Amino acid sequence: VQLQASGGGLVQAGGSLRLSCTFSGDTFGAYAMNWFRQAPGEERELVAGISRGGTRTFVANSVKGRFAISRDNTKNTVYLQMNSLKPEDTAVYYCGAKQTVAGALPGDYDHRGQGTQVTVSS
Repeated sequence: VQLQASGGGLVQAGGSLRLSCTFSGDTFGAYAMNWFRQAPGEERELVAGISRGGTRTFVANSVKGRFAISRDNTKNTVYLQMNSLKPEDTAVYYCGAKQTVAGALPGDYDHRGQGTQVTVSS
C-alpha cells in the first residue's frame, strides 16, 4: 500500500486548505482512513477518521467545527477540508490506512504516507 498526501502549504490564519491523500496498492474500500498531524517536539495527534464506506467519521475536539474528513472510493482518495485555520494547526499532516471491518473507526494505521506540511501564519 502506498499513500501520497498533498495540498499543504502556507496560509494566513483564518484561511482554508484541502488536503488530499491518494491510496494505491490494495482495495481502498477495505480500509478506514485517518488524518494525523505532528508538530515539532509534540506528540502525534489523531485529527480525523472515516470508516471504509464513509458512513462514520470522527473529528478531534481540537478541530471540531473547522475540519471535515471525506472520501471518494471511486478515486481512492481521502480528503481533509480545513477551515478557519489557526497558527496552532501548523504541523506535518499525514494520512494513515487501517484495514478493518465496515463501520469501524480505528485510531491507528497499518500504512502511513509521507505527509504534507501545513503552516499557518498569524
